[in-house]
Amino acid sequence: MYAVIVSGGKQYRVTKGDTIYVEKLDQDADSTVTFDVLMLGSDEGVKIGTPTVQGAKVEGRIVGQVKGEKIVIYKYKSKKNYHRRAGHRQHYTKVEITAVG
Repeated sequence: MYAVIVSGGKQYRVTKGDTIYVEKLDQDADSTVTFDVLMLGSDEGVKIGTPTVQGAKVEGRIVGQVKGEKIVIYKYKSKKNYHRRAGHRQHYTKVEITAVG
């Protein structure tokens, strides 16, 4: 059984036991989080929600808060002696999916 969930404006296809990285959630480690289910798939078929599937839920356990890889931003204008360099690391929440149903 699998589900398509939404978190932080992005959609994820998950099954039980998966580990995903979602946009940062303001919750502590080892707390439980519930996601909205957009689609639920199993051997019998697929249920598509309008916009969510009624009665379906996906639960996950927050493993921790992590940072993504560093992205270098470089601005440059030719012949003007202008250049700026900056870096960015996006904050993510690592979530382990514990139940799909």
